[in-house]
Amino acid sequence: MHSNITTKTPPALIGMDHADLLHLCQQAEVKSVHAKQLNAWVFRHGITDTRQIPDLPHALYDYLDGHVGQLKPECMANRMAEDGTHKMLLRMPDGKEVETVLIPGPKRLTQCISTQVGCAVGCQFCLTATAGLTRNLSAAEMVSQVMTARDISDQEIRNLVLMGMGEPLHNYEEVAKFVRIVTDPLGLAFSPHRVTLSTSGLVPGIYRMIEDELPCNLAVSLNATTDDVRSQIIPINAKYPIAELMTAVREYIKFKDKNRVLIEYVMLGGINDSSEDARRLITLLDGLGCTINLLPFNPFSGTTFQRPDDATVSAFRSILVNAGMVTVVRKSKGDEISAACGQLKTEVTARRSKASFG
Repeated sequence: MHSNITTKTPPALIGMDHADLLHLCQQAEVKSVHAKQLNAWVFRHGITDTRQIPDLPHALYDYLDGHVGQLKPECMANRMAEDGTHKMLLRMPDGKEVETVLIPGPKRLTQCISTQVGCAVGCQFCLTATAGLTRNLSAAEMVSQVMTARDISDQEIRNLVLMGMGEPLHNYEEVAKFVRIVTDPLGLAFSPHRVTLSTSGLVPGIYRMIEDELPCNLAVSLNATTDDVRSQIIPINAKYPIAELMTAVREYIKFKDKNRVLIEYVMLGGINDSSEDARRLITLLDGLGCTINLLPFNPFSGTTFQRPDDATVSAFRSILVNAGMVTVVRKSKGDEISAACGQLKTEVTARRSKASFG
């Protein structure tokens, strides 16, 4: 006989902000000061087994036993490149897998965070998009990426970028909670200036970030200078065209008071890399003070897009720089460990499939 009763998994402690922890203390009928203890031991010391946290009242231990859980993803693949790029494939308790990457830089280590299992946006140049969307990640699952990487890495993580698998603004509630946990001085205590959310152009989400005063920076994956081209490579542009997107960017810059918005521009050979594109980009960004991040396309198996040659990239950048635009060409890192978004997961999945069929 099968039971219709399902057991609900208790919420993970690492997905709780300070207000949640205060509520736990209230429910356990203990002093609110113990919420700060929980904050410190969980986020500063990485102790998620509540029985290992010292000096809590017995009533709180007992309450936590029945009302909170742990979340420790299993690391299914762990690759380190010669340039120091470190990529992990993490399996969540339900078996779904996501990638997170540690990217070294001068005097800093940046972690790239996934916000969804897969993605629904369908950008034509993105490997993650080929698998579609499976589900959103919870704030706890995003925090678990940071805490897992922190345990594995021997270097302090200084910056967080929500640029991994998924469209963050399609998972706004959980992403916003994650951002508030990691920037809370009582939480993981990252400076808001060191946390960046990247979007493919969900205009309502940008306005919501403004309304909620979300404590992070904004990056916009623009990747084209005409609606014709952008709609072909980023389907969401048909709903939120470039003019509408740039209006939202202007409003965000006003809200952030002189903080730069990062404009990401994936360069696709023969598609969006002409001198005319560069000049149109200058016009689009005129007066906004944006930083432009040029990303020569990182090819993957099955794609028809090409990486532009170095001379084309250099000429494109020169036009922007000569117009006074702060422009950086991002060097591809971790090529030998499948570091581009979605590559490691695809590679591991293909290997498993091959093994299954002998």
